Amino acid sequence: MKILMTLCNAANAEVITSFATPEAWGWLLQFCIIAIGLLAGNILRRKVPFLRKSLIPSALLGGALLLILKAIPGMENIVNKQSMEIITYHALGLGFVALALKNNKIESKSSTMTVIETGTLTASTYLIQALVGLGATILLFHFGKVIFYASGLLLPMGYGQGPGQALNFGTIYHGQAHLQGIDFAGADFGLSIAAIGFIVGSVVGVIYLNVLRRRGVISVQEMEERQINTLDDYQSDDEIPDSESIDKFSIQICLVLFVYFLVYLFVNSIQKMDLGDFGTNTLKPMLWGFNFLFGTLFGVIAKALISKFKKVKLMSREYTNNYLLNRISGFCFDVMIVAGTAAISFNDLREFIFPLILVCVLGAIATFWYLKAAAKHLYPTYVNEGFLSMFGMLTGTASNGMILLREIDPKFETPAANNLVLQTFPAIVLGFPIMLILGYAPQSFKASVITLIVLAVLFLLMAGFIFRKKIFKRKK
Repeated sequence: MKILMTLCNAANAEVITSFATPEAWGWLLQFCIIAIGLLAGNILRRKVPFLRKSLIPSALLGGALLLILKAIPGMENIVNKQSMEIITYHALGLGFVALALKNNKIESKSSTMTVIETGTLTASTYLIQALVGLGATILLFHFGKVIFYASGLLLPMGYGQGPGQALNFGTIYHGQAHLQGIDFAGADFGLSIAAIGFIVGSVVGVIYLNVLRRRGVISVQEMEERQINTLDDYQSDDEIPDSESIDKFSIQICLVLFVYFLVYLFVNSIQKMDLGDFGTNTLKPMLWGFNFLFGTLFGVIAKALISKFKKVKLMSREYTNNYLLNRISGFCFDVMIVAGTAAISFNDLREFIFPLILVCVLGAIATFWYLKAAAKHLYPTYVNEGFLSMFGMLTGTASNGMILLREIDPKFETPAANNLVLQTFPAIVLGFPIMLILGYAPQSFKASVITLIVLAVLFLLMAGFIFRKKIFKRKK
C-alpha cells in the first residue's frame, strides 16, 4: 500500500487545474494524430493498387504520412517525438499482455518437435541478423569510426522484434554511446531499421510470390485481404455476457492494465536491489526494455490463476475473451507501428545513412538466404508456405507473416500458421539469453568483439540442431 501511495503522489505531482490549456490536451492530441495517420494510411492502401498489392501494412503507411507531415515547414512540432516513443514503448508491452491472456485453444497440426525447431529457427535468425549487423558496424567503426560499433545489433531488434524493441535497445545504445563520448541517435537508428524491415518483408515477399507464380509453382489470386470469420468463437457458454453491470470489453481492458501494472511493480522493485556491477551496469538498464517479456510472463501467470480459480469454484464464469483480446493486441501493435515510424527523426540520421542502408541490405539478404535453406529442410512438404510465413514475421511482425501465408494458403491447410503461433514460447526461452548478451556489447569495443564470437558459437549450435539430420546423413 505504501508503494501504491508513493506512485499515486508522483503521478499527481503536476496536476493540470485548467482544461482550457494546451497541456490538458497534449497527450490526447498525439493519440488523435496517430488515429488520423492510421485512417489515412488505410485509405491510401485501399485506393492505390500498387500499395494494395505490395501488402505494406496500413500502419506503416500511416506512420510514413506523419513523417511527411513533420517535414512540412511549420508542421514539425505537430508530432511530438518523445510522446511517440513513449506510446511505442507501452503499446508493445500492452499488446503482448493481451496475447498472453488469451486461451489458446488450437488444434495443432504441428508436431512438438516441429514447434521446437521453428522456435529455434526464430532465435537462430535473430543470431544471424545480429552477426551480420554487428560484423558490419564493427568494421565500419574500426576503419572509419562512422558509426557506433555495437549499433548493428539493432538489426535483429528492428527486423526480428519490431519498433518496440528497436526503440528500447536503441535508447539503451544511445546512452552507452553517450557515456563513451560517441554521438549516436540510437532510437532513430533502431526505428528506421524496423520501418525498413516492414518494407523488406512486404515488398520482397510479394516479389517472391510473383516469381513463384510466373514459374507455375503456385497459383495466387489477386493479392488483397481475405475476410476470415473470427466471430464464431466470440461467445462461449460459460463466458460473462456482453454487457451487464460492466461491459465485457471493459473487463478485458482492465485485466490487461492490471497485469501491466504488476509488470511495473516487479521491474521497479528490482531496480531498488543491489545486484553488483553487472546487475547495475548491464541488467538494470535493460529491464525496462523487457516490458513485453515480463508482460507475457505475468499474463501467463494471471491466466493460470484464473483457470485455477475456476477449478476450485471461486469463479464460475470465463472472464477473458479471445476475440476481444485479439482486437486489443491488434490495436496496440497498429498504434506501435504508426507511433514508432512517426518518431523517427531524419535530422539525427544524416551521418548514419550509409551504415543504415548497408546493415539493412545485408540483413535482408542473410535472412532470406538462411530462412530459404532452413524451410527446405524443416518443411519439405510446404516449403514456400513455411518460408513466407517466417520471412514475413522475421522482417516485420507475425501479422506480416500471416498476410503472406494467406496468399498461397488462404484456409491455413498447411501447418505453417500453427508453427508461427506455437513457436513463440520456445523462441522466447532461447531468445532471452541472446538479449542479455546484446546488453553487454555496447559497453566497449572489446565487449562487442567478444559478443560477436559468442553469437557465432550460439548460431552454430542452433543451426546445427536445425540441420542435424542433414549433417549426420553426410557423415554416414
